[in-house]
Amino acid sequence: QLQLVESGGGLVQPGGSLRLSCAASGSTFDYYAITWFRQAPGKEREGVSGISAAGGSTNYAESVKGRFTISRDNAKNTVYLQMNSLKPEDTAVYYCAATRGPVLFYLYLYDTWGQGTQVTVSS
Repeated sequence: QLQLVESGGGLVQPGGSLRLSCAASGSTFDYYAITWFRQAPGKEREGVSGISAAGGSTNYAESVKGRFTISRDNAKNTVYLQMNSLKPEDTAVYYCAATRGPVLFYLYLYDTWGQGTQVTVSS
């Protein structure tokens, strides 16, 4: 059974950077595509960025293109989300989730989720 643990969240000023990590255990990590979702208070959970199992394909929400970069290190069972030029509207709880399906932002594709990490962008 795959398990995911996020880390790296925190408080950052607008324009700043953070790197989130999603560490996996318990199953063969490189069978799974991993996607980052986020959920702000009072809003629906939305897809942010995803990466295929081998790392050759990525997907980004329009709102983060050019600012966020997703990568993975299968030797370390970890996916990273580098977030630059952060904006107050990026404030949310960020979750990573795993699928053996395509790297799309449909929640029903994902059956394994982490507990989330809070990102707050504020001056």
